Amino acid sequence: MSASPVIASVPETSGRSWAYATASAFAGGLLLGVLTNLAQGWLPGAWNQIANSGAVWSVAAFAAGALLARRVGLPAAAVAGLFAESGLVVGYYGYAEVARDGMGSLFAPLVWLGMAFIAGPLFGVAGSWWRGISPRHRVIGLAALAGVFGMEAIHYAWVLHYASQAWACLAVLVLVPLLMGRTHRERALTLLTAVPFSLLAYLVFDKLILTTLLG
Repeated sequence: MSASPVIASVPETSGRSWAYATASAFAGGLLLGVLTNLAQGWLPGAWNQIANSGAVWSVAAFAAGALLARRVGLPAAAVAGLFAESGLVVGYYGYAEVARDGMGSLFAPLVWLGMAFIAGPLFGVAGSWWRGISPRHRVIGLAALAGVFGMEAIHYAWVLHYASQAWACLAVLVLVPLLMGRTHRERALTLLTAVPFSLLAYLVFDKLILTTLLG
């Protein structure tokens, strides 16, 4: 009796799949960038800070990597995350320039574009890992997403003194592992890993970016 060979599906690496990944991610980022700019006018009081927070923007790259995980490999997922984050910056500041009072100095957009080149690939890979088969990679990918909201919670609590927004981000940190983890063990490990990720992200973001570059 002969057995037919098992052929494992592998992500596409063709130029067409790369073009699809980058174009769709950039288009989605552009749209979300405009929406986050609009949301700043829709949300009341300090809640408008949530709209264009680093955590919310990182979701775009994570989603791009997750949605493309079954179609492309990790390099393409990283590039898709980069294009999603870059699209957010272009969409946000482009709308400010065209429809509002202008974006002002180019310094801030260039800083955030530089951050997009770092955070975009990282969260693109994190999203792809979350959709993968490796338990360790799933935990790390999901903890990265939860951790960036933990970073925002620390920033809102210690720097801006926005208690409600800090609690909201802390709730997201807890809910991400609980709702997106596959097993009880995976949820627990993700939550435990997200805590040091939050502290590390806060030190890098607040001390290096906000204080050194934008402060």
